[in-house]
Amino acid sequence: MPFKHYISVIEDLSRELPVDVRYRRLLEAIRHTIPCDAIALLRLSGEVLRPIAFLGLREETRGRHFHPDHHPRLKQILEHQRLIRFPADSLLPDPYDGLMRLPGIDPRVHDCMGMSIQIDGRNWGVITLDASRPGQFDETIPHAEELAITLTRAVITAAERIATLRQQINRGQQVTEALNRERLSTGVVGTSAEIMRLISDVDVVAPTSMTVLIEGETGVGKELIARRLHMQSARADKPLIYLNCAALPETLAEAELFGHTRGAFTGASQARAGRFELADGGTLFLDEIGELPMTLQATLLRVLQEGEIQRVGSDETHKVDVRMVAATNRNLKHEVAAGRFREDLYHRLSVFPLRVPALRERHRDVLELAEFFLERLQHRLNVQKLLLTADARETLLRYQWPGNVRELEHVLGRAALRAQQQSRAQEPGRALVYIDSRTLALGDIEVQPPSPEEDNPDRGAEALSGSLTELTRQYQTRLIGRVLTEQGGNVSAAARVLQVDRSNLLRLVKRLGIHVG
Repeated sequence: MPFKHYISVIEDLSRELPVDVRYRRLLEAIRHTIPCDAIALLRLSGEVLRPIAFLGLREETRGRHFHPDHHPRLKQILEHQRLIRFPADSLLPDPYDGLMRLPGIDPRVHDCMGMSIQIDGRNWGVITLDASRPGQFDETIPHAEELAITLTRAVITAAERIATLRQQINRGQQVTEALNRERLSTGVVGTSAEIMRLISDVDVVAPTSMTVLIEGETGVGKELIARRLHMQSARADKPLIYLNCAALPETLAEAELFGHTRGAFTGASQARAGRFELADGGTLFLDEIGELPMTLQATLLRVLQEGEIQRVGSDETHKVDVRMVAATNRNLKHEVAAGRFREDLYHRLSVFPLRVPALRERHRDVLELAEFFLERLQHRLNVQKLLLTADARETLLRYQWPGNVRELEHVLGRAALRAQQQSRAQEPGRALVYIDSRTLALGDIEVQPPSPEEDNPDRGAEALSGSLTELTRQYQTRLIGRVLTEQGGNVSAAARVLQVDRSNLLRLVKRLGIHVG
């Protein structure tokens, strides 16, 4: 029975399965019937196609978001309802060139076909099959493609309807509202355990009205989490208002937050609503809340408690319905202890604290994020394909990323420009541009010394010296060793002090050769 693998997929329709498992089993069944080197299911999200299940491609491909206008093969597949197969000598670039798991073989695709998937009359996405051997799909069993199309659409339709019913039960909303909410939601790139735990917590608290405090280092993506909180809430159709407290002049901060009347101060030529009024019914995101002047912290606390604001220059109060989300790269507990932040405001803000993990804690998310950024960069630079060499991927994984996701994006941007220039000089017209460890130039980045306000475990000790890797290792060894000593060798307690996962700390302790007494 050439189609026996499809039987289990059909039986799956009556089972409770996670959607990613359901889709993977579908792809495995099709691959048994139509042998190929890679098969992928891509979902249309807004204007881009996002890989949600695939076999035969590198895992970091998940970070690629393909815009049909930049990938002519995907555009043709998406725009036609029938199966499309591209000739082996097609001049159209393939979106998976260099991304297939084919060690020692030409990384380009030589036989490709795909089909669009329409659910209830709308474009859902596409499924693609690729092979490295020209003419490989000539050997396909007759009618296999038609059966694969029928099965794929049936499985996805069933999965969509199950998801829709769950949304209706959990949220009490209509199907169209749930689908609109899903299209508006902001994606978070990454599949590490650390980021998945964060997303789980975000999705738990998002539907509530709880105040959320997002903590994390500079560049980890706190604003992205704030947007997800808003878009997953019942306020998604209301405004999300952003304000960076660090950029507020102290003399104008109160007026910026709460508004002012005409003539309230010099330059106030007309009345103006503040951020709280603009966010009424929605969400107010106060970034860098730790920079808010002490004089305003008491006023902000009163607004959070009473739900009332008063414009500068006015005696009238106004009720506002605002969900507060705040973010900081400071340790507010330390700020409270140092007298720089009000303790009562801290407790009011941290009703549900969320910590965004540093990039160095997210393991192979680095590669997935890199692919996401490269997909965007290659179109901005008008490059057909930007790819990472094996040594570049290893370099990205070894680097500690003090600047986190923002630093990764900037490093890749500079590397892409260097690689493009080198490619033009060495091989004009080359389709695939490779970024290697030299073009990443991470060894040229200097380590910034800790600021005086940071808790330096060896202030007054001998200066650190050596390469970037050795400097990082020395500092980590000293810091972790000191904290472990202070906590009597208790790894769990040390992990809480350092604000890292216990298992991650254990791995780091082992790698650094630190003795745990």
